[in-house]
Amino acid sequence: MNVTEVPSNISDPVNAQILAVSEDRIQGFQRDPLGEISRLSGVALDVVIERIRAMLEKGTIRRVRQTLLATNLAQGSLVAWEVTQEKLDAAFNYMFEQDPFSGHVVTRSTDAATPGSQYKLWTTLKVPQGYSMAKHCEFLLGKVGGQHFRLMPAKRLFALGVGHIRRRGLEIGAKADVLGEVTEVAITQLNELEWRVLTSLKREFEIGELTQDRWRARAEEAGVSLETFYSVAEDLNARKVIGRFSTFLEHVKTLADGDRVTRFNALFHWAVPAGREIEAGREVARHFCMTHAYWREGGPEFRNVNVMGVAHGTDKALVLANKAAIDQHLASVGIPLSYTNVFWGGRSEIKPSEISPFAYRDWCKSVGLDPDKMKE
Repeated sequence: MNVTEVPSNISDPVNAQILAVSEDRIQGFQRDPLGEISRLSGVALDVVIERIRAMLEKGTIRRVRQTLLATNLAQGSLVAWEVTQEKLDAAFNYMFEQDPFSGHVVTRSTDAATPGSQYKLWTTLKVPQGYSMAKHCEFLLGKVGGQHFRLMPAKRLFALGVGHIRRRGLEIGAKADVLGEVTEVAITQLNELEWRVLTSLKREFEIGELTQDRWRARAEEAGVSLETFYSVAEDLNARKVIGRFSTFLEHVKTLADGDRVTRFNALFHWAVPAGREIEAGREVARHFCMTHAYWREGGPEFRNVNVMGVAHGTDKALVLANKAAIDQHLASVGIPLSYTNVFWGGRSEIKPSEISPFAYRDWCKSVGLDPDKMKE
């Protein structure tokens, strides 16, 4: 069958069966990730490859790549930017198009004027080891003509897994029987060989690269044998540097067939008592609707919120119902909230953040900055 004739919509039952696995269930480095998708989904390998290729070609899947636990490789932060309405679109475009170190770029709003609602542009930022996130943001602030920015690095991670397709049809308030796991944020030092392998490993796959023997060419690109490539990748995996092998859906924009994976992207804010952030974060992460959950300090601009998380959905009322169920659950386990809010996502673009220190030096020179002066 010609790839253009292969079903590429998310409503196709075979595609949904594949995506329920391929979005976020292939954890760590796998020598045969497509084979693992086949095994877990129950779909034949040749069909898995055919369908993922078709969905990538049609834009249903926006990228296929091996993700990294970038919080363990580079300093990272959620950044809220105060930018006037007339400069908002230009600032959004600059962050997405001109800054390789900004990943998610999202405009956000609240249903009413609340603390922090003047921060309408939100990004994720990764700055390679040894360089200053604050200096990087000061440079960007000047470029976009913004007023202020607020850095909110993660102190702990509790949930990180998208899985939009498998989350469809969840019961309101559905949660796991066990608490969410806690992931520490600790920077791992890599040598030159490890960076070479990692750089080849993380690059997005082109359609023609999606074959059973997908790592051989990447090993050649890194200048090592396939066995060395496997050995380094598996060592990095053991050191908790590798994330998951994932097919990322185009979940914000309308797909070619008119469907949308999600319609509402909500950033939840909770302010819990100091000292109970980990406890609260683990309770939040139990809820299956949460794609991300972190301990981040919002500061006085955001009424001192300290637990944040993201949920998506096709119906705003259902997203809010899940938020209410989490609030109620926190109260039921004795965790009081002094403040809570929802920031709704609007315009959104997502790209992998660059994390290589070599790339950072090159970027600094390209924009007229002295790399040494950007160090902490």
